[in-house]
Amino acid sequence: MIKHLVACIALYVPSINAAWYEVTGVSSVLENKAQARQHALEDAIYQAIKFSDADIGGLTVLRPYLKELKDDYLLSGNEIRQIQVLKTKQFNGAIKLTARIDIYPTASACHKNQYRKELLMTRFNIVSPEHAALGGIFQFGNDFTVLLQRQFETQAQSFVIQGISPHAISLTQPYITTMIAENTSAQYLLVGNITDMSATIDKKTVHKNKTSRQLALSISVINGKSGEVIYQNRYRDTAAWPFEKNSKVDTKTARFWTSSYGEMAQRMSRNILLDLEKNLSCRVTTPKIISIRGPHGQINAGRIHGVAYDDVLSLWHDASFTDQYGIQRTQLKKSEILLTVSRIYENSSEVSISPAELGSSIQIGDMVTKYTQ
Repeated sequence: MIKHLVACIALYVPSINAAWYEVTGVSSVLENKAQARQHALEDAIYQAIKFSDADIGGLTVLRPYLKELKDDYLLSGNEIRQIQVLKTKQFNGAIKLTARIDIYPTASACHKNQYRKELLMTRFNIVSPEHAALGGIFQFGNDFTVLLQRQFETQAQSFVIQGISPHAISLTQPYITTMIAENTSAQYLLVGNITDMSATIDKKTVHKNKTSRQLALSISVINGKSGEVIYQNRYRDTAAWPFEKNSKVDTKTARFWTSSYGEMAQRMSRNILLDLEKNLSCRVTTPKIISIRGPHGQINAGRIHGVAYDDVLSLWHDASFTDQYGIQRTQLKKSEILLTVSRIYENSSEVSISPAELGSSIQIGDMVTKYTQ
């Protein structure tokens, strides 16, 4: 969707893990060229992080520093140690920025030490449909949801998308949320609403009759086991609306997504991904026991979740209960039993139980986590 001209080149390796990457990022030119430069620099850094398999969630921490117009950024407390802006130029309505980035990936990053978490999405609802009247983009919520789904499917390090739920999910009905999560094997559910798509027309400046349009949305992430909201955030940005006032715009076309407004929406979807990676990647992934056969069992996590042969797992007995208000409360008790992965499938894995004589104490629905000493 976003037009990127990208080249990742390892220039030299100063140590076993660190390396320099020379990367080019592209951003459409906005009225604020400093903001366009920041977007191009963020794009270049994102490409380098993905190439090096560092933690993409770390980019969110860098954003405040990237607002400064500098050619050299020295950083600490992050996998990125230094950013050098080599050249910046404007062409065909875009800014092209080339940077050299020093990245030191760490083996302790959460996306490398946790299995990928299953995430179910709901369709983004336009809270005020009249905001979509300009351009007739009443389907934008559905198309933005599909965009975000593809973003997670192709770029996420810590999540496996379980699809888009056909059911509306309310934050005030946790018992329904837990039922939907149980049916889809989702650990988390992502609920989103588009709260503002209003447009303004500038009649006083040299850009007379130029239309700008807002995009504001809110997201909530729900724990599928308890129904509790564990993360919330709001996003807002504005971009030029380049289409004729009376034209109907198809939000499924490349014409829309390569426009300044479409590119802004894509940046926002990537920011949602990055924020969830930063805030949820270190949370424990909790696959379940789905079958027991003597000294062997099976869990509902497999190759797509990052399970590897001979992985050792800890077992947690599920002692959850429903309180007097009808809310399910999670309670887990760690067992002395260890499980070893003996065979891997796409979405599940077989495990061997040790000691084998304790296999009868394991129940369907018990949780497992990666074993740590």
